[in-house]
Amino acid sequence: MKCPRCSSAMQTVQVEDVQIDRCTRCGGLWFDEFELADLTAKEGSGKVDTGHADESTQHSQARLNCPKCSTPMLRMVDAQQPHIWYETCEECGGSFFDAGEFRDLKRHNFLGLIKDVLVELKGGRDAPRTKLSPAVLRRILQ
Repeated sequence: MKCPRCSSAMQTVQVEDVQIDRCTRCGGLWFDEFELADLTAKEGSGKVDTGHADESTQHSQARLNCPKCSTPMLRMVDAQQPHIWYETCEECGGSFFDAGEFRDLKRHNFLGLIKDVLVELKGGRDAPRTKLSPAVLRRILQ
């Protein structure tokens, strides 16, 4: 199977009784239907996400096709952590997470809350990328 993000080979990775696919180049993760829920429930499973989130941000706006059935995938936003976007296939139920996203999903904490606030203050995920002013940062940290 080829990575939907960079078209490189995906390798199978086993975590206890769950098998997922990880890209050998960009570190993205492919979950077949139900694997995402199964792996999310396992303690320490975030370690399977060995990639760095910074490496995949340049591709975040590209539309992806499912590596299993070639159907255009839908961009999803995690309801509890709106800074996490991932793609899912309506046909086969698989999901693709860019490097670092699954690990981030697993460790919802204060840093995640700060990221969510910053996303909202900047106007959401589709807002133009601008730096926050010092006044806005002070307001967040108060």
